[in-house]
Amino acid sequence: MPISFAKPNKPGLVVYLTTGDPDLATTREIALAAIDNGADVIELGVPFSDPLADGPVIQRASERAVARGVRLSDVLRVCREIREARPEAGIILFSYLNPVIRMGLPAFAQAAKESGADGVLLTDMIVEEAGEYLEVMRKNALAPVFLAAPTSPDARLRAIAENSQGFVYAISRVGITGKQAELAADACLLVERLRKFTSMPIALGFGISNAAQVRAVSCFADAAVVGSAVVELIERTPAAQAPQVVGQFVRDLLRHPPQ
Repeated sequence: MPISFAKPNKPGLVVYLTTGDPDLATTREIALAAIDNGADVIELGVPFSDPLADGPVIQRASERAVARGVRLSDVLRVCREIREARPEAGIILFSYLNPVIRMGLPAFAQAAKESGADGVLLTDMIVEEAGEYLEVMRKNALAPVFLAAPTSPDARLRAIAENSQGFVYAISRVGITGKQAELAADACLLVERLRKFTSMPIALGFGISNAAQVRAVSCFADAAVVGSAVVELIERTPAAQAPQVVGQFVRDLLRHPPQ
């Protein structure tokens, strides 16, 4: 499985993009630039009209993409183009459940596999109700990724760890996505709790936005997930410049501090 955070002397990095913001071609070029500058995994966000788990930055991006008519089928096409251009990159499809249900779960899984995705993260798919979903993922050799929250009891963390593949996505705080000045105090504790149940990589997300936070995360987790900071950067950058600007931002996130 291409999902790997095993590069020496470099924190693992997952970069989230809202597909179709500012447009589909630019999303593809931004993804390639992020990969070329050190991102291990790209999360391709499927625009949705009611993204309740996301903060205002990603909500605005999703609204813009939906207004442009971006659909799940468009996201799958961009996924295929990225896979063809960067065969070794990790690619996760990041979606709410509704667009997947509209396509049909078996049809979606087959299309995701044919598009070159490594796995799927459905924000509102809970592990306790994921039996059919897990079976379809297994049949299509796709890695299901679940969110683990600091408030989850150990029994739930165990179920999430046992049913995730590729990596476990730990969220640094309860609430919506968005940048924050400091990492939540219980982020490290959550990763420690998850370690009891899995040897898979653990990626920490929600609120990570700068190189200092990525370095801090790398001291106890295997990878950092950066989403809102990248989406906000895209929002305020002309489309023609966005791939270069995001590429530089990713490079800066992974830069070692001066000795």
